[in-house]
Amino acid sequence: MKNFGVKEWQDMFAEIGLSEETMHKWHDLFESRYPETHQSFLEWLGIDAAKISQIRKDSRTA
Repeated sequence: MKNFGVKEWQDMFAEIGLSEETMHKWHDLFESRYPETHQSFLEWLGIDAAKISQIRKDSRTA
């Protein structure tokens, strides 16, 4: 079974036409509405704790 992670998620977003800017807006919305679920999702993708903290911080200050 192929691993599924950040690259695969980003590739699917790009395939449906989401830009980098739109992907960042998606994170912002996810963080503002469902912060605990956003955390769990980022962990599920296998992102390390320091990077998760940065993503979430950036999402809250956008």
